[in-house]
Amino acid sequence: MDKHIQMNNLLSSLHGMIRPLLGALRDLAPILIVIVVFQTLVLQQPIPNLGSMIVGFLCVLVGLALFVQGLESALFPIGENLAHAFAYKGSLLWLLLFAFLLGFGTTIAEPALIAIVAKAADIAAEASLIGNDAAAREAYANGLRLSVAVSVGLAILIGVIRILKGWPLPWLIVGGYLLVELMTPFAPKEIIGIAYDAGGVTTSTITVPLVAALGIGLASSIQGRNPVLDGFGLIALASLLPMVFVMIYGLLVLG
Repeated sequence: MDKHIQMNNLLSSLHGMIRPLLGALRDLAPILIVIVVFQTLVLQQPIPNLGSMIVGFLCVLVGLALFVQGLESALFPIGENLAHAFAYKGSLLWLLLFAFLLGFGTTIAEPALIAIVAKAADIAAEASLIGNDAAAREAYANGLRLSVAVSVGLAILIGVIRILKGWPLPWLIVGGYLLVELMTPFAPKEIIGIAYDAGGVTTSTITVPLVAALGIGLASSIQGRNPVLDGFGLIALASLLPMVFVMIYGLLVLG
C-alpha cells in the first residue's frame, strides 16, 4: 500500500514537472518551425552552430517553463492578495501609493528597458546629440529610464482610480493617444521613435504579471466591479503614458 502511494506521488511529481515543459515546447514550436523551414527550404543552408543552438533552445525551453510556473505560483497570487488586502483595508492613500510604487518599481527593474535606454544613449552620443563620454551616456540613459518608470507608476495609479470610480477605459485610451499625436510634431524627431517603442518595452516580463494581477484582484474585491470588464486595462495605460513622458524628456534634454 505504501509503495502504491509512493508510486502515485512520484508520478504526480513527474507530471507536475513535465507539464510546464510540454507547455513551453508548444509555445516555442511555431518559432522553431519557422526558423528551420526558412533556413533549410528558403535559404537552403545548414543551420549554423547547430550544437550551440540546440543547447540554447533547451535553456530557453527550461527557462520559459520555470518563468510560467513562477508566474502561476508566486507573482499572480501576490498581486491579487495585495489588491484584496488593500481593498479590505479601505485606505485610498496607501492603495494609490502602492499602485504608483508598484508601477515604478517593476518598470525600473525591466531588463528590456535597461537594454533599450543604454542603446538609445549610445546612438544619441554617436549622433552628437549628447556628450560622447560615459558620464553623458549614463545620465541620458538614467533620465530615460526614470521618465518611463515614473510614467508607468502614474499610469497604474490612474488605472486604479479608474477601477475605483468606474471610468470608461476607451475614453482614457482615446484621450491618451490624442495627447501623443498632439505632442509628436513638437517633440525632437530623434526621440519620437524611442518614445513610441517605450510603451512596448515597459510592458514586459516583470511589469505585466504583477500589474495585471493587481487590476484583477482589485476589481474582484470591490462590489459592483466586474473583473472581466474592469480588471483589465492597466497594461494599456502603462504602455501609453511612457510615450508622453519620453517626448517631454526629449523636449527638456534635446529640445
